[in-house]
Amino acid sequence: MAEVIGVSQETRTARTLRLRLPGLTGHRAGQHVDVRLTAPDGYTAVRSYSVASALPGDELELTVEELDEGEVSPYLVHGVSVGDQLEVRGPVGGWFVWDPADPSPVQLIAGGSGVVPLMAMIRAHAAADPASPGATAEFRLLYSVRSPDAAYYGAELDELAGSDLLTVTYVYTREAPAGSPVPPGRLDARALSIAVLPVSANPAFFICGATAFVETVADWLVQAGYPADRIKTERYGGMGSTP
Repeated sequence: MAEVIGVSQETRTARTLRLRLPGLTGHRAGQHVDVRLTAPDGYTAVRSYSVASALPGDELELTVEELDEGEVSPYLVHGVSVGDQLEVRGPVGGWFVWDPADPSPVQLIAGGSGVVPLMAMIRAHAAADPASPGATAEFRLLYSVRSPDAAYYGAELDELAGSDLLTVTYVYTREAPAGSPVPPGRLDARALSIAVLPVSANPAFFICGATAFVETVADWLVQAGYPADRIKTERYGGMGSTP
């Protein structure tokens, strides 16, 4: 069982939970956990949530987006309080993870709440031992999101982008910030090619978002000449919308 030791609101419909899992000895950036809820009548529901943190020891953070007609997310976003206990399995996953021992430049591409596991990678990179090969790797994030108030981790991303640790490019699909020179609109292949690291840099790609977003972006990258084996993807939910 995990104890909820902290909660914070990310957006109107998303919340970050900090959990303590006895016996946990750290986790890898990009992993996820399974959360199981049991109703009084014995009905159970299990959902997987990406870990958002890069914390050592027995703590981790999840950022949960409330889904319409969801069975688990509404409770995690609105019902959970500090001190509550949650049944959690994990962290699990060893493929969609960033390794601080890898010196390759990294290109992260997020659609909406798909930024969560990528944020764990960003935080792990920022906290990496300076002696590790990946500590000086170039990191870029391309973040497609509906509007500024729908973006997760805005202040932290702004702070990191003001250093040498990260380059962030936003694509606002519904509403752009006031004064933005770029009108809102969906990501397209041309905008993608401008924002991401070049083929010559041989970057490692991590893409996370709704299925249609991930598959479309991955196809564009392959068509642009990036090796398919350098592109790792993580999908959530249904088919969703294209970029």
